[in-house]
Amino acid sequence: MAVVAVVGGGAGAWAHVDHQERERAEQAALVRVDDAVGSRDADVALWGASDATVGRAVTATTRAEAGAALAALAEQARATLAASEGKVADDATRQALAAVLAEADAAAATPGPSAATARRVAATLGAAHATVAQAQVEWQQAQDAAAARAARPTTPSGGGTGSSGGTATGTPPSCRTTYDGPPFYTSPATDGGDGSNGKLPPSALTAVSWDVDPRGTPYYLRNDAAAALERLNGAFRARFGHDLDLDLTYRDYATQVAMREALGTIAAVPGTSSHGTGLAMDVPELPCEYGWGTPQRDWLVANGPSYGWVVPSWARQNGSNPEYWHFEYRG
Repeated sequence: MAVVAVVGGGAGAWAHVDHQERERAEQAALVRVDDAVGSRDADVALWGASDATVGRAVTATTRAEAGAALAALAEQARATLAASEGKVADDATRQALAAVLAEADAAAATPGPSAATARRVAATLGAAHATVAQAQVEWQQAQDAAAARAARPTTPSGGGTGSSGGTATGTPPSCRTTYDGPPFYTSPATDGGDGSNGKLPPSALTAVSWDVDPRGTPYYLRNDAAAALERLNGAFRARFGHDLDLDLTYRDYATQVAMREALGTIAAVPGTSSHGTGLAMDVPELPCEYGWGTPQRDWLVANGPSYGWVVPSWARQNGSNPEYWHFEYRG
C-alpha cells in the first residue's frame, strides 16, 4: 500500500507538472499568435500610411499607450475626411473611412482598450485613411490635368461617345467630332462584379493618373493595362508636350446595353465589348487630332505596341469596322 501511495503521489505530481507545462505552452502559443497578428496589422497599417502615429498605435504594448495612439490617429483621419469632401472621384472611399473612424472612436472611448484591439483598429483605420488621402491626390491631379487640357488652344473641346458630342466654338467643320449620337461615358468599377465582361470589380481596375471624363469619372482599365498606358502616356507626353486625350475606357454591362439600343449594330453585343474587359481605350473622335494620318495617331500606331497597345485589324482604315480612335491592350 505504501508503494502504491508513493507511486500514486508521484503520478499526481507528474500530472500537476505536466498541466503547468501545457498551460505555459498554451500561453506561449497565444503570445506568438498575438505577436503575429500585431506584426501583420503593423505591416498593413504602415504600408497603407507611413505615419508615426500609426506606428505607435500598432506597436503599443499597454492599454494607455494604445488608447492615446488610436485617439491621435482618429483625429488625423477625421481631418482628412473633412478635407476630402467633394474632392474624391468615388465617395465610397470616404464612407468606408467614416465607418472605420466610428469604430475607432468607440474603441478609444472605452477605458483603456486592449493593445490587440488598438492594433487591429489602427491597421484598418490607417489603410482606409491612406486610401482616401491617395484618392484626394488623384482627384486633384485629374482636375489639374483637365484644366491644362482646357487651356490648350490647339485642342477642340467635345469629343466622341464619351463626351457631350458638342462642337467647339471656332472649330473648322472638318475638325469637329465625327460622332453624332447620344453621349455615353466611361464606367466606374462594378461593385460586387463577378469579373465577367462589363462586371469587373474594383480590385481588377486601376484609374489612370492624368484624366477624368466630363462627369468626373476616372478612366479605369484593367490593372496591367493601366500600368502599361501610364508608361505609354509618359512617352506620348515627351513627344507632343501634353497627355494623351481619352474618351472611353472600361464600359460596364449596363452601358453596353444602352449603347447597343441607341446605336444598333455599330455597338458590340452586350457582354462581348473589349471595353468590358478593361483592355480597350478610345481617344476622342476628333479627326484633326487623332484621325487617319495625323501625327498623334501615327505615333500611337507605331509606338503603342512597345507598350502592349495595338490597333486590332478590324479597326484599321481598311478593316471591317474602321475606328481611328480605338486601341486595345494585348500585353
